[in-house]
Amino acid sequence: MARNKPLGKKLRMAKAMKSNSSVPTWVILKTDGKVRRTPAQRNWRRTKLKP
Repeated sequence: MARNKPLGKKLRMAKAMKSNSSVPTWVILKTDGKVRRTPAQRNWRRTKLKP
């Protein structure tokens, strides 16, 4: 990927990186393990971001 990115793409990538984090441990403990994974989690190889 290019080092010099357009600002819009850079912001989209930053947002995708933040939203790709896993569920915090305290949430798993508080819900007795019912909430374990984030439905919006994305894998870099399976699903690509929009350009």
